[in-house]
Amino acid sequence: MIEEKTEAAKRLESAKAEAEAAKAAGPPAMHIKIYSPFKVYFDEEGYTLSGVNATGPFDILPRHHNFLSLLEPCELEISPVNGPQHQKIRISGGLMHVKADKVTVFLDI
Repeated sequence: MIEEKTEAAKRLESAKAEAEAAKAAGPPAMHIKIYSPFKVYFDEEGYTLSGVNATGPFDILPRHHNFLSLLEPCELEISPVNGPQHQKIRISGGLMHVKADKVTVFLDI
C-alpha cells in the first residue's frame, strides 16, 4: 500500500510539473502559412485565424479539428505570436487546410 501511494505521489508531481511547464510556455499556438504561387504572405506562429467561407465567418484556434474549406473573398485576420496584435490580408478566395495545429491557406488557385 505504501508503494501504491508513492507511485500515486510520483504521478501527481509529474502532472504538476507538466502543468507548470505548459503555463510557462504561454497560450497554445499554431503554425499559419498563407501563400500564392509567387508570394508568401504569412509564415509564422499565431493564436487565431479568422476568415469567411460559403456558410459565413469562422475562426480557427489551436487544437482545431481537421478542416478543409474553400474561402470566399474576404479579409483574413491573424493574431500572430510575435509582432502586431492583428494582421489583415485581403484575399479574393482560396483553399484552407487545417491539420495538427498547422493551417495552410493556398491563394490564387
